[in-house]
Amino acid sequence: ISKQSAVATPSGLFFRITRVLVCMIKSSPTVKDSAFCYGEPKIVMAWVMLRKLILLNFIFFPCLAVASRIAIEADRIIDGIADQPLVSTVILVDNGLIVDVGGRELIDPNHQYIDLTGNTLMPGLIDVHSHPLIHAEDYQLAHLQTSSAYKALKGMKSLQRLLAAGWTTLRVMGDSDVYYANQDIRRVIEEGVFQGPRLVGAAHYLSTTAGGGDIRFFSPEQQIIPDGLIVDGIDEVRRAVRQEIKFGSDWIKLLVTGAFMSAGDNPKNVHFSPEELLAAVTEAARFGVPVAAHAHAAEGIRMAVEAGVRSIEHGTFIDNATMDLMVKKGTFLVPTLYVGDVLADGNSDYREKEFNIAFKKQGQNDLLARVGEAYRRGVKIAAGVDLGGYHHNPRESAREVAALIKAGLPPMAAIQSATSVGADLLNMTDKIGRLSRGKYADIIAVPDNPLVDIHALENVSFVMKGGEIIKQASLDE
Repeated sequence: ISKQSAVATPSGLFFRITRVLVCMIKSSPTVKDSAFCYGEPKIVMAWVMLRKLILLNFIFFPCLAVASRIAIEADRIIDGIADQPLVSTVILVDNGLIVDVGGRELIDPNHQYIDLTGNTLMPGLIDVHSHPLIHAEDYQLAHLQTSSAYKALKGMKSLQRLLAAGWTTLRVMGDSDVYYANQDIRRVIEEGVFQGPRLVGAAHYLSTTAGGGDIRFFSPEQQIIPDGLIVDGIDEVRRAVRQEIKFGSDWIKLLVTGAFMSAGDNPKNVHFSPEELLAAVTEAARFGVPVAAHAHAAEGIRMAVEAGVRSIEHGTFIDNATMDLMVKKGTFLVPTLYVGDVLADGNSDYREKEFNIAFKKQGQNDLLARVGEAYRRGVKIAAGVDLGGYHHNPRESAREVAALIKAGLPPMAAIQSATSVGADLLNMTDKIGRLSRGKYADIIAVPDNPLVDIHALENVSFVMKGGEIIKQASLDE
């Protein structure tokens, strides 16, 4: 084909452009000898030289390359470790990890710079007792009124709102679904289909017949499916543990005692036998899976701790002897204090409303005192909100930290309960909960100083998860 026809006709022009592009892609030191590339030697060889210059630039002048590191500066840093804010004010992030924490000397002109002066940097918050699928006030029957897919879609939205509010990691503790919606949500988050918090936890609770998870207000003729697994005896316990793990639960949750929200139940009753508890913990341990025990009654708490559970959820009527046993065994306490305020505020409508309002008036101060005593005796306390569903305002999750301060924890200890202590409970000490080298870059910023006003945690202005900026503005929703 002549050069004239190549320029004069559309097809010839297309051929010429294609030839140049192919030669640029295939470019090599001998490209000028290629018959196919003949006629475009200057363009092709110029491209070859440009590629070589780009390569040499990256080798000998890396500072001129596109910045991959992010430098974040604020007024102070609460790192989840120290008892006081750090004098360092800069965090350096690269490839999803924290690579350094220090002063302004870390800032390089070629870094992406994020100016958060006027704010405090903190580790992403960790809620170790969350229920993102709850979407209706009918606590015991809502799971039967909507499909697992419907709950998953609403739950995904709930989780995204919680992430934007600064909660970068959640442990789900059995959650209003007959199937395994939370495990599927976790999968699509990990696959990068949707943004969301890091998720761990149990798909369902295990309860005994007539226990805290059983439904007791229908006639015997009605076969109502609960949102957990009803088990009786050692063999059924073992089978249920295996089933939960088979379908993706990396925690097992046991309802050891009655529950405040279960109609016809008494939270001071103990339902599992010591043998059943030991069977659950032993079976889960075969798979390397820890166990969490919902337990209000002091005797149920003691039995669960002796069986080897990793955490006690609620612990409402805990006594001093059991606190000391928890210290000896290294068992964590998740008090879930703020949910009591929500249930007793009079704005919700559920079966056990009057019972919860009465407890709020008569027993809440004693509960706060027991949690404070547990802290002073050395029990490790982690923050669990016990909320998180579609109608939950994500800002309010931070009020669990404020409730722990009201119970007697110093402000820094309360913040650590929602950061480093939560990470320790989840066996993720080496990954999250602290702002130090090598940890995931799960970083949030809050205005001013939360040690002075803990309610600053309700107004998270910046969220980063694994080095990805999720939010850089005030929370408007």
